Amino acid sequence: MELLAVEAAGRGMPVRAAEEAGLAGPAYWYGGPVAGARLAGRLGIALLEPGDDWLAELPEEFTGRRVRAGIIADAWAIDRPTFMKPPRDKSFPADVYTDGSRLPSSLDPTTPVLLSDVVTFAAEYRLFLLDGRIATASRYAVFGRLDSCPFGTERADRAVTAQITEFADRLAAAAGHTLPSAVVVDVGQLLDPYRPGHRWVVVEANMAWFSHAYAADPARVLDVVLRAAGPREHVRARDLAFALR
Repeated sequence: MELLAVEAAGRGMPVRAAEEAGLAGPAYWYGGPVAGARLAGRLGIALLEPGDDWLAELPEEFTGRRVRAGIIADAWAIDRPTFMKPPRDKSFPADVYTDGSRLPSSLDPTTPVLLSDVVTFAAEYRLFLLDGRIATASRYAVFGRLDSCPFGTERADRAVTAQITEFADRLAAAAGHTLPSAVVVDVGQLLDPYRPGHRWVVVEANMAWFSHAYAADPARVLDVVLRAAGPREHVRARDLAFALR
């Protein structure tokens, strides 16, 4: 957030905390979905986000695993290890649960949840996409542990960069119309014991205005955020369906 604030200030944009009295639009937003939804009307902003079931609707060639959308009531009934996460907020920790009984019993049974097979990612990268192309990116994890690195600077960077770019292009061609024009997609290098070598797949999609930049270029991250959470009157026609109401 601080890096984006510095970049925005360098462009002559005043940066304000959401709690400041008298804050009014037109404005842009970077922050959480609860506060964003509460302030969107007052600030005149449209918050673009992928659909809750976007990952579940992707063909398995892009996910590398079975993923389905459901609700907490479905998750409570699961009796095997499953990766469970809320599609958008942080209502419960995203993690592998040995069974559904491990989820908090205090959750609303109708809370949306994504349920997927348990897999291992050798490395994970965050892609900030603008009009279906990578604006900037960063590695953020290696075997599940935080390990950020600017895109294209690690060993074998040319091969990794080329593989991820090719995968992102294929994803955009096949499913670009199902995402807003400014969005974050996380991809991972899947370790599959039944298929030799490494395979790139989608980990998840996220709102650009609520995504950590890690080691990505702050200037290019800000470009994506400004498109994803700006004045409603500037929203492109194709993005209206993705605007949080």
